[in-house]
Amino acid sequence: MAWLARGDRVVASLEIARARPERRRGLLGRSDVEGALLIEQCRWVHTVGMRFEIDVAYLDAHRCVIDIVTMPRGRVGLPRWSARSVIEARSGAFERWGVAVGNVLDVRLDA
Repeated sequence: MAWLARGDRVVASLEIARARPERRRGLLGRSDVEGALLIEQCRWVHTVGMRFEIDVAYLDAHRCVIDIVTMPRGRVGLPRWSARSVIEARSGAFERWGVAVGNVLDVRLDA
């Protein structure tokens, strides 16, 4: 199990998409998501075929949030060329968790 943390505070459970098929699928086909999904090696996402609106945080190589957008269903996002990964969550989650541009996010793994 993995966890998403901001500073010393764990904010959500976290799934990690590392393999190409997992990265391409993202949250497609799901009716909801608990926590968040980290998609590594990713600079852009889309919501074509999604069942719900999502928040997307674009992270640089140090996992610093460089941009956050809320994407309605059926949209194609613009790439963020300096992004190295993205985090997807249900719309409104980042506001509840206090995630903002400039935050450095941490991935914690259960031992």
